[in-house]
Amino acid sequence: MTKDRDTDAVILANGEYPTTEIPLQKLLQSKFVACCDGGADQYIAKGLVPDIIIGDGDSLSAENRVRFANIIQYEPDQQTNDQTKAVKYLLKKGVKTIDIVGATGKRDDHSIGNISLLAEYRRMGADVRSYTDYGVFIPCIDNCNFNCKKGAQVSIFNINAKKLKADGLLYPLYDFDMWWQGTLNEAASNNFSIHAQGEYIVYITYK
Repeated sequence: MTKDRDTDAVILANGEYPTTEIPLQKLLQSKFVACCDGGADQYIAKGLVPDIIIGDGDSLSAENRVRFANIIQYEPDQQTNDQTKAVKYLLKKGVKTIDIVGATGKRDDHSIGNISLLAEYRRMGADVRSYTDYGVFIPCIDNCNFNCKKGAQVSIFNINAKKLKADGLLYPLYDFDMWWQGTLNEAASNNFSIHAQGEYIVYITYK
């Protein structure tokens, strides 16, 4: 599940702009870039032009609201965040394979919210992953296989899964309820498998 795949679009959220190779490659090589409000300011400051800017407009600069008015998709709904608005927009356009960058940093509560929302996006039909400067978050259901580097740090955040077991991790899994209980594991080889019934989110470091 961690092998490169053809991505239809990248969402740049309004967290910290990516600085390391993998998330930057995802962003700069994407066929379509959807920026969330203030994320567009950072992207444009790099001399780049988004394909669409999505959000309620509260964090986009006044200058860019005028300059890029023709590509702004205003979504005033305050019951959800701009990252979710971007995912919903892409799904309506038939875009299902989505990478997210810039979803963490600046505010820890936003980071946790953006990560936990990945499970909801999977339920909505998106094949989605969120790339930080250090690793990737992947929403999963039931049995899944992963490729990585031996020694990569791995954490599993349980949503509602039962009968959790793993092959290829340093420490065994069990049916845990608290998010911290599945953290700080390690890949014993270049791949591992998780067996479960239900939903969970896997985090894997690049190194």
